[in-house]
Amino acid sequence: MATIYLAYSPQTRVNYYGERALARLQALGEVRLNQTEIPLTPADLAREAAGCDIIVAPRIPAATAELFDNLPQLVAYCRGAVDIRTVDVAAAGRNGVLVTHATPGFAASVAEWVLGAMFDLSRNISDAVMAYRSGLVPEVRMGRELRGATLGVAGYGTIGQYLCRIAQALGMKVLVADPYARIEDPAHVAVGFDALLAQSDYVVCLAPANAETAHMFNAAAFAKMQASAYFINASRGELVDEAALLQALEQGVIAACAVDVGMAPDQMPSPLLARHPRVIATPHIGGLTPQAAEHQAMDTVNQVAAIVAGRMPQGAVNAAQATRLARFSA
Repeated sequence: MATIYLAYSPQTRVNYYGERALARLQALGEVRLNQTEIPLTPADLAREAAGCDIIVAPRIPAATAELFDNLPQLVAYCRGAVDIRTVDVAAAGRNGVLVTHATPGFAASVAEWVLGAMFDLSRNISDAVMAYRSGLVPEVRMGRELRGATLGVAGYGTIGQYLCRIAQALGMKVLVADPYARIEDPAHVAVGFDALLAQSDYVVCLAPANAETAHMFNAAAFAKMQASAYFINASRGELVDEAALLQALEQGVIAACAVDVGMAPDQMPSPLLARHPRVIATPHIGGLTPQAAEHQAMDTVNQVAAIVAGRMPQGAVNAAQATRLARFSA
């Protein structure tokens, strides 16, 4: 029987690894649970998972070479997220360890968060709520309709496509900037990045985080936007130069922004940016809905099921190097 270490903390299990997924995982082997709310370090994870065949883990902690070098029994490391940039895949492969990641089941969840942010920015909802809760009468301010406005989406992946369809249904004009995407819907108009910035009332960052997109939203980018435009980031903090964004807000280069991600730990919005009066910030909850969380948790369950049956699972990242998988097919 396989021994599985579930690295999710108790509170993280509540949010991201529900009872149904846990019960399914426990049916596949002996499951050891992380019992502490203190964030694990790679060294902690190596110690806690000693003797285990499989680790199922969230984004934290990083899976470093130290982890893989110190777990000679480990067969597979299953990341319950799409993002594996903090996994040393080369070190895992050098040790014969399989690495897997989950599929993006959060398109609707994140797209709906973006939509909520657009409504909030347009109608000053948070400002009014905060005023009333402080015992004040909020200023009555003119709002803006989404209907007839232009949405610019940088990044036409799973979330971007879902968001564009919603915006289209609301009567918005949809512009997309993504040099690698094939855009087949005639209502989603492909434009260059500069044109998207200049023409959009709402600019939404949904591009992947990599070397090419690092700080793609910088001072020059914000300067190309309309002064009445809103910026929304639901991708990754690394895509935005936060100092430039703060300056753009302070100087009225853009109207306001909403962020669900940033450069604080675990992709949280940075406190300095989050407390700005023209910023709506949430603590990286765009993909936190029961449907989205269970989708990714069940991905790891299905991967573990394949692994213990000696099969290569969906979501395998380094199949050719995963020599320890043969232990379960013997």
